[in-house]
Amino acid sequence: MRTTYMAKPNEVERKWYIIDATDKTLGRLASEAASILRGKHKPQFTPHIDTGDFVVIINAEKIFLTGKKLQDKKYYRHSLHPGGLKVTSAGDMLKNKPERVLEFAIHGMLPKNRLGNSLKTKLKVYAGSEHPHQAQQPEVWELRG
Repeated sequence: MRTTYMAKPNEVERKWYIIDATDKTLGRLASEAASILRGKHKPQFTPHIDTGDFVVIINAEKIFLTGKKLQDKKYYRHSLHPGGLKVTSAGDMLKNKPERVLEFAIHGMLPKNRLGNSLKTKLKVYAGSEHPHQAQQPEVWELRG
């Protein structure tokens, strides 16, 4: 009788990957990063266990948005007070806080539960090319396509 392999949390070996966002399309980069965070690139992927790796994204300010998304794409937040809706365009957010654009895109592709919350902590996004994770010896991840 065959049994299905289920990864155990203490057996998972974690790696660090670094992705350069220079001239990459936002959605394609985000979906690849979300897949690495979940661990879907590994043969021992188990949906309910965190089998993913750490992802460091550099040069977030050089990300590319297609079409008129810089003007048309909006990010909403609310202060929970009457009339407290704040609307920011993708162009303004990319100018002021470019890390947030990538974080929002990747977080939207992760599960909406406790597993997703723990996966979010393994994502590190930096606007420039400098990052403090050299000690982890991250490997360069080349995007498909």
